[in-house]
Amino acid sequence: MTIDPKTLDTAGRQDFVSRHIGPDDAEISQMTHLLGYSELDKMIDAVVPKAIRLKTPLATGDGETELATFSELRKLSRLNKVYKTYLGMGYADTITPPVILRNVFENPGWYTQYTPYQAEIAQGRLEALLNFQTLVSDLTGLPIANASLLDEATAAAEAMALCFAATGRDEGKAFFVSETCHPQSIALLKTRAEPLGIRVIVGNHRTFTFDTPIFASLVQYPATDGVIDDFQAFHDKVKSFGALTVVASDLLSLVTLTPPAQFGTDIAIGSAQRFGVPLGYGGPHAAFFATKDEHKRRIPGRIVGLSRDASGNKAIRLALQTREQHIRREKATSNICTAQVLLAVMASLYAVYHGPKGLKLITSRIHVLTCLLNEGLKRLGLPQTTTPFFDTLRLDLGAARANAVLTEALSREMNFRKIDSDSISLTLDETTTEKDVLSILKVFQRAINKDDKLPFGLTDLRKTVTSPLKDEHLRTDELLKQDVFNHYHSESEMLRYLHRLESKDLSLNTSMIPLGSCTMKLNATTEMMPVTLHGFSRLHPFVPADQALGYQAMLSQLDAWLAEITGFAGVSLQPNAGSQGEYTGLLVIRKYHQERGQTHRNICLIPASAHGTNPASAVMAGMTVVIVKCDASGNVDLNDLETKAAEHAQNLSCLMVTYPSTHGVFEEGIVSICQIVHKNGGQVYMDGANMNAQVGLCRPGDFGVDVCHLNLHKTFCIPHGGGGPGMGPIGVAGHLKAYLPTHPIVATGGTNPIGAVSAAPWGSASILTISYAYIRLMGSAGLAKATKVAILNANYIAKKLDPHYPVLYKGTQGLVAHECILDTRPLKTVAGIEVTDIAKRLMDYGFHAPTISFPVAGTIMIEPTESESLEELDRFCDAMIAIREEIKKVEKGQWPRTDNPLKNAPHTASALSIDEWAHPYSRTVAIFPATWLSEHKYWPSVSRIDDAYGDRNLICTCAGFDA
Repeated sequence: MTIDPKTLDTAGRQDFVSRHIGPDDAEISQMTHLLGYSELDKMIDAVVPKAIRLKTPLATGDGETELATFSELRKLSRLNKVYKTYLGMGYADTITPPVILRNVFENPGWYTQYTPYQAEIAQGRLEALLNFQTLVSDLTGLPIANASLLDEATAAAEAMALCFAATGRDEGKAFFVSETCHPQSIALLKTRAEPLGIRVIVGNHRTFTFDTPIFASLVQYPATDGVIDDFQAFHDKVKSFGALTVVASDLLSLVTLTPPAQFGTDIAIGSAQRFGVPLGYGGPHAAFFATKDEHKRRIPGRIVGLSRDASGNKAIRLALQTREQHIRREKATSNICTAQVLLAVMASLYAVYHGPKGLKLITSRIHVLTCLLNEGLKRLGLPQTTTPFFDTLRLDLGAARANAVLTEALSREMNFRKIDSDSISLTLDETTTEKDVLSILKVFQRAINKDDKLPFGLTDLRKTVTSPLKDEHLRTDELLKQDVFNHYHSESEMLRYLHRLESKDLSLNTSMIPLGSCTMKLNATTEMMPVTLHGFSRLHPFVPADQALGYQAMLSQLDAWLAEITGFAGVSLQPNAGSQGEYTGLLVIRKYHQERGQTHRNICLIPASAHGTNPASAVMAGMTVVIVKCDASGNVDLNDLETKAAEHAQNLSCLMVTYPSTHGVFEEGIVSICQIVHKNGGQVYMDGANMNAQVGLCRPGDFGVDVCHLNLHKTFCIPHGGGGPGMGPIGVAGHLKAYLPTHPIVATGGTNPIGAVSAAPWGSASILTISYAYIRLMGSAGLAKATKVAILNANYIAKKLDPHYPVLYKGTQGLVAHECILDTRPLKTVAGIEVTDIAKRLMDYGFHAPTISFPVAGTIMIEPTESESLEELDRFCDAMIAIREEIKKVEKGQWPRTDNPLKNAPHTASALSIDEWAHPYSRTVAIFPATWLSEHKYWPSVSRIDDAYGDRNLICTCAGFDA
């Protein structure tokens, strides 16, 4: 064997890059030649405008091996100190059942699913979400719940916005917030309220006199310091003034306590984190939102509803105002696009696994332990000052004793909460034991009585312990009577239930998901593994900084990498969704103008092709939207932009632009676009949805953009999780860095920051490890190659499908960026075939449909990403071409317009058992239209769903299965 010493320089280094990128070098060459170029770089030169190309490679370092990267992250996780933490404030440690951890949280069959817009191949997660809505509805007592929101604080803000809209947007009225709410919620409400002209009054709900008119109120139940109030009288008073009521509640406590609906609340919000979802230094966690029936068409986010399929069988789908921001745009009341589906699924499955009896046992145990602690404190002469309580005790000790207790607790690796200079609190949770209670009591004994030995034991405490909860505090109804919550309590039954649900969904472990604008690329196992490491998953978001050194090092490095990749001076990792990144970036621009004495600048220019979240975010940020036309090639119409920028020059705040454009091309005029806006006093905001076409080739900060958000769940490999989690950090130019968002608990952000935009200081921090791993594994050369191949794959598909479905928009060289739009509109005229029919027929071929009817109605937008192999690209193209041949048979009259494989798609397994086949095409054509399906067939679990029936007969809980 001949030895080549050069292998020592490269062995393993490029291994991950070659595994992440689908086509190998020979296939890349083959595809490039098909497109008419001698090499990949020459094709890229024809796609990406020369004026914006990077002159030097990114400085993100060389790619690392998988082993070295995981070892690095494991070392970082061990720098985090996981103390026993009793900080509360809406976050509590929990036990994730291993059957859920391994088979859902760590399972690509669940975390690589996309948002269930194609419901026929998403029945598994839709059922789990219906269970989540049922759980929330049952525990809050309110009839309508959504399928999750981003976090508790933003859910409170969504409730405020709903109330403001529902009560007539009267800016003369204020929003009252009890001072006993969690501080991060109060801070975020102030951030959200100010651009909308809403005045927030923070005060004591027990003494509030209503001298100031209010449109709604928010209270915390139980309060942030643990006290449980009866809000009946307060809510009666609020309603007497025609205002609405919102309750932020601890979902787990509602297993025991009176539901909010019982004291008349209109809306209940909160977090489902305690239902088996790891702390993760702040997230991701599923928030919930429940309300009365009259507000169902205003509820933010998504609602899952029961409907029926073409065969009359029960089926589940997204209902009502799904993707409201895309339909209503600047008239939308929320910009929520993604939610926290994976985490809502976990929370619902936690409830399924434990059932009502198990949940009651968990909550009873937490409460009894809290009562034991209370009894011990009383015996030490330290009665707590909030009663009644569920799991949180407050002690007003005076400054000296409070500091002594906090210091002693830290020395014993415990975190207690300091409420103010004189007061501390402790929140117990599912992981707390009797031994922990004794350890806590020893902290107080040592700090205050200067003695290590307690004058009593657990046996003594048990004899005299009592609960402060009276009958009026306890719920009396029977919880979670539905069969799903009373069946799967053995692990074998639960495992089979999870597998049945998973098998109903199409994920990336089945086939490519070629969604335009959504970048469904490989979420490598190595990138996912660090999320569940003990040091990353078990950390409370508000622990002292010296207990989170591993996180801080990881976050700092990720900041630096993202700044380098985008060309910006500063980055904020706080926004926990792309929509929140948009909003945050616009608030930064708004503050920039305010600080320069130009508060009148409120006009936001947005191209007609923009994502619907753009205008919704702009209105939420207090701006007025002016639409800019697009030309025949899909680019921003520069003449119209120049006209409108000049017309609004005195009041121009910014332009929101997506690059490459929403139409899938690199606009040659992007530098001119930025110059026009700057010349007229505005700032340029770039929607980073399409950064997968830029990384390593060009940087928005270099060609004139002032701020952009990055969808880490797209370009940087955080998986979509069936509709969330996501992360949407922003990068900003130097003159905007001072305004990056802060947080009320943990200092972060710029020197003159906007307020908090997420409940936790670094959003969903635990999943940032995924993007960190991706960048470390790829290195600068790998990142650039990935971008090039993403562009190559899109152009390869465009080239192969253009003769069958014309590509609607192309760049000046006849090429597209990382996605392409196919025009299927003529097919409606010649064959009566809608774009939806093609989407459903693709299911029979084993594929998830691309994005349909966006940004142009009646079209298909395809984005293959760099991770798909040439074989998979060809298989998809073959399916699309075969479908076009089927359409030709309809055109020629061989199949009727109303009875053909497309109109009847998808075909389920039940078609095999029908005695008489009445269609003019064979069962084989229906079910096995391609040769590869004989090797592996994905079966949709329901046939085409009747959307209109589901909206007319809205059923949003799994009780509907029994109805």
